[in-house]
Amino acid sequence: MTGTTQAPPAVAVESIPPVPLTLEGASVLHQMLRMRWTAWKALAAAERSEIAREAAGVLHGMEKNVGGQSAAFSLLGHKGDLILVHFRRSFDELNQVERQLAQLRLADFLEPASSYLSVVELGLYDSSLQTYNSLVARGIAPFSPEWKAEIEEVLARQREAMHPRLYPDMPPHKYICFYPMDRKRGEEKNWYSLPMAERKRQMHDHGMIGRRYAGEVKQIISGSIGFDDWEWGVDLFADDPLVFKKLIYEMRFDEVSAVYALFGSFYVGIRCPAADLAQWLAI
Repeated sequence: MTGTTQAPPAVAVESIPPVPLTLEGASVLHQMLRMRWTAWKALAAAERSEIAREAAGVLHGMEKNVGGQSAAFSLLGHKGDLILVHFRRSFDELNQVERQLAQLRLADFLEPASSYLSVVELGLYDSSLQTYNSLVARGIAPFSPEWKAEIEEVLARQREAMHPRLYPDMPPHKYICFYPMDRKRGEEKNWYSLPMAERKRQMHDHGMIGRRYAGEVKQIISGSIGFDDWEWGVDLFADDPLVFKKLIYEMRFDEVSAVYALFGSFYVGIRCPAADLAQWLAI
C-alpha cells in the first residue's frame, strides 16, 4: 500500500550469537625457569659476577621497555626458581624477548620448567547483549555485512575507552600469583551451553567479589584459547600474599567458580628487580 512503511523482518531471539564480544590487548608470556645451581656454583666468582651483570642489564632494559614491560619473580616451592612475566604489543615482540634472553650467558644455567602464552582479554557481556538485542530489534540479521560493521564500531569505541586496561603497565607490587583456568565443558555441567544472559549474571556476581579487593590486589586476565593448554590465565599482584588466599577462597563460594571453574597449577613469587638479580644469584 502506498505510503505504508513496512516493518523490518523479525529476527528470532534464538539466532542471537551465544559468544560474547571480547577485546584483546597486550600479548603475554610467562616463563617458569629452573636454575642449575650446581653448575652455577662451580664457576669462579668473577665469572658469575660478569654473567649476572650482563643479565641484570638486559632485564633492566626490559623492565623499562616502552610499549610493554617485563618483571622477574623468585618462585616459591618446587615448580621452578624464577618466573619471568612479559607484556608486549605482539607475539613477534614476545619471540624477540625469548631470543634475547636465550642469548644471555645466564641462559646456559636456566632450564624451562613451564611457560604460558596468552593475550590480555576483556569480556564484554553487558555490551554484547545490549548490542545484539539492539541490532535484532532493528531487524539486522546476525553476521550480515551491516551486523559486522556495527559490531566493529562498538568494539572500536570500547578499545579506545579500555586502552589502559588492554595494555597495562607491569604492576609494581612485591608478590605475584599466576594460575591458568578453564570453564567446565563436562557431561553434567557445561558453561558454554548456558544462555548468554545467565553467563552474564554469574560473571557480574563473580566480578563484584574482585572489586571488593580492588585496593589490595591488581588482577590481569588474559585469554589463551587456541594459544595454550587452558582457556585463561590469571595474574594477581599484591604487597601482601595473604590477599591471594582470601580473594580466591571467597570466589570459591561464588556460583561461577563453585560450579563451572577448573584450575591449573598456581605459581607464587616474590619480585626480583634487575638491581637485585646479582644478589639473588649469589644465594
